[in-house]
Amino acid sequence: MTSVLIVSKGHAYDHNGFLEMFEADEALDATLVEQPAAQVLLRPENVGAYDAILFYDMSGIPGIGLLHDGANNTGIPTDDYRASIEALVASGKGMVLLNHGTVGWPLWPLWRQIHGSSFMLKQGELDGEVLPGSGYRGGHGPHPNPTFTLTPVDVSHPVVAGLEGGFTVTDEIYIKSPRFEADVLPLMRSDYDYVSENFTPPPLAPPEEQGSWQHPPGSNVVVWANSVGASPVVASDIGDSPEAFGNPGFRRLLSNALQWVASQEARDWAASRS
Repeated sequence: MTSVLIVSKGHAYDHNGFLEMFEADEALDATLVEQPAAQVLLRPENVGAYDAILFYDMSGIPGIGLLHDGANNTGIPTDDYRASIEALVASGKGMVLLNHGTVGWPLWPLWRQIHGSSFMLKQGELDGEVLPGSGYRGGHGPHPNPTFTLTPVDVSHPVVAGLEGGFTVTDEIYIKSPRFEADVLPLMRSDYDYVSENFTPPPLAPPEEQGSWQHPPGSNVVVWANSVGASPVVASDIGDSPEAFGNPGFRRLLSNALQWVASQEARDWAASRS
């Protein structure tokens, strides 16, 4: 059984539907803790009790009143939390980040190194390139969640075991620059059409940019593997809604991902990339 620490807070979600996924999965033993209490369990002396960490919090975004992360609305993690995450990746602890977990801490370079996404809350520079803010569709926005089909890139990868034929899901989705694909291992692609008109402008874009927002055709990679330090990582844009939580395909994907990042195979893969 894989012991999982779930870190949450900062974004609304269906708690009952989310936790039921773990209660129904005999392969996982999950403990949920909210920020900032999670930062105590993530310290090196405590985190060894867990095989994998699932980040489902949206933290470290300055200017929007998120006061649960200890950053005092600055977007800069405390020395204690930064040291804990640095120790986490040095130790090779496996991590999974779902949906808004890849959105947090935009001013903390290590967090982007962990998730590997090119998602931008607003227009800005990423690795020397100016990128537009990333749009979204569904979630808590003005439009319903879209329905789309995810297909494995490599059916032999353990994260997509049992999902070789893909699966259809209704959930929030993001448009982001394809530039990140070169640095990660794509695991599942979506058949959704990643063009501006199918997305809602980024919520943190200034009002004067909302009406004129445009995004070049985006990546259709929705699930990918990454590594940072010695740690294997799986990140997924989906994982926001009750429709996803109750979807057998998504449940299998999440269970596979958590078990894989906790495995020696995944740690060896991460080591091969360092």
